Amino acid sequence: MIEAQDLNYEKSVLIGVITREQPEEKMKEYLDELEFLTFTAGGEVLKRFVQRVDVPNPKTYIGTGKILEVAEFVKEHEIGAVIFDDELSPAQQKNIERELKCKIVDRTSLILDIFAQRAQTSYARTQVELAQYQYLLPRLAGLWTHLERQKGGIGMRGPGETEIETDRRIVRDRITLLKKQLQKIDRQMETQRGNRGALVRVALVGYTNVGKSTLMNVVSKSEVFAENKLFATLDTTVRKVVIGNLPFLMTDTVGFIRKLPTQLVESFKGTLDEVREADLLLHIVDISHTDFEDQIAAVNTIMADIKAADKPTIMVFNKIDQYKPERLDEDDLVTERTSKHFTMEEWERTWMQKMDGNALFISALNKENLDQFRQKVYDAVRDIHVTRFPYNSFLYPEVLEE
Repeated sequence: MIEAQDLNYEKSVLIGVITREQPEEKMKEYLDELEFLTFTAGGEVLKRFVQRVDVPNPKTYIGTGKILEVAEFVKEHEIGAVIFDDELSPAQQKNIERELKCKIVDRTSLILDIFAQRAQTSYARTQVELAQYQYLLPRLAGLWTHLERQKGGIGMRGPGETEIETDRRIVRDRITLLKKQLQKIDRQMETQRGNRGALVRVALVGYTNVGKSTLMNVVSKSEVFAENKLFATLDTTVRKVVIGNLPFLMTDTVGFIRKLPTQLVESFKGTLDEVREADLLLHIVDISHTDFEDQIAAVNTIMADIKAADKPTIMVFNKIDQYKPERLDEDDLVTERTSKHFTMEEWERTWMQKMDGNALFISALNKENLDQFRQKVYDAVRDIHVTRFPYNSFLYPEVLEE
């Protein structure tokens, strides 16, 4: 469990469900990630509540008995936020707030909150604000809890409905305005991309917190913000990189996550254009993470959603310095030999076969195996450049000079 060192961290509990589609092992993985999200947002998790159900309760997500158990714990420990692993419907959120009498946060609103904290540029802030308003709009009625004390009567119902409708119009108008602002900025960014000339474009993509920004800093010798928290980087950063005598553009993009809110995918379309228009993708993977294969699948799904799945891609398995394979005792004939027991050399051979040799194993933090990384990226960029401009291919040798 992540320990919060800051005394101002908000006391929180997590809630998830085990279903046929989401077995216990997968639920634990999601809650581990949710706890890291909570820590990133400024919360300290005191307890996890998990219930096994066929499907989540349509009224309160979890059953009545479990709700009472959570309510007792919330009251006893003065919990500030109860965080659910899935997105709650407006009705569920309202019903749960009535029972628990504290702040209710679902996975979507938690991610939106982190994005709001991390957005630095006006473009990123506009994208996040749009996503927040899109999330808020269907939930406005649930915010008018002070009207519940007015049990009807002459002149009581009308004003409440009018206030809600007024707020809805305000939110819709704000959404329309933000979309227009983003369209204007997107046109400006499209012009900027067109003015970058004929340089090959390489984009770093991957799950959040896999080391994209760290690798960007090492390769481009720049200072992109990097931190061991989720979504440390929201703003797209483009740097000119030269390997050997071959210049190209490298883009650091926002990290992805499982159960990514649809509002964010919609709002960040402009940012994802950098991925769509890239000539080469470097898919960065945290090989030390126990669920890295699921993370790869999540990124591939989003790549397919934004029509970027067919782009040339190099798999870059990062953080080999943090990978600690469990070595089996020679006399141990019981323990099954799984992927977690492979040595680094065995990992490399396995994945090189699966990826047709188009994979790399590095540590961006410790600068391990970066020579091979530079050579493979150089070869890939050179191939693209020679295809596009065959008349000056003689400028770029086949092998990097030592």
